[in-house]
Amino acid sequence: MIVLNVPNAQSPDPISDPKGYQTHLLGLLGDDDPAAVQASTPPTLRQFAAESGPFLPLRPEPAEWSALECIAHLVDAEIVMSARYRWVLAQDEPPLIGYDQDQWVDGLHGDESDTDGLIDLFAALRLANVTLWRRTPTDQRQRLGIHAERGPESYDLAFRMIAGHDRFHLAQARRALEALRDS
Repeated sequence: MIVLNVPNAQSPDPISDPKGYQTHLLGLLGDDDPAAVQASTPPTLRQFAAESGPFLPLRPEPAEWSALECIAHLVDAEIVMSARYRWVLAQDEPPLIGYDQDQWVDGLHGDESDTDGLIDLFAALRLANVTLWRRTPTDQRQRLGIHAERGPESYDLAFRMIAGHDRFHLAQARRALEALRDS
């Protein structure tokens, strides 16, 4: 079983505490290379799913996501970030719309049974996004988008945050499985 050491099980609310949310995700990244962290997520997801057995789609509590829903959320976030990165790099300070992660998970993945398909989609998007990052000149990474809920965010900040976001939700998925196995 993959063990991820993420001590803080709660994340600040990205709408009511946007700076706290940013700080939390950046803290989970630390000084690690965000591209390396992100590149490691697809194989980690594959191994995690293979080790999860029948518990993957089960919620530990009615109001908590299952491990599979955590994976689905990572896919949704990667879809959103794929567009945001490109808007920020191609346009001058584009608006970046927010989204309700729970509505996306519930509305798009309610009866998700194709875990391999989800992870394949995630892996393809992630490869494209990490490749874009690596070929983007450092000065261009400072380009800004205007997030509807958090205000100005650079490509650099968004890319670093998503690496911390990976770590947070992988740990959440691990905790969901542990709760089920311990019950």
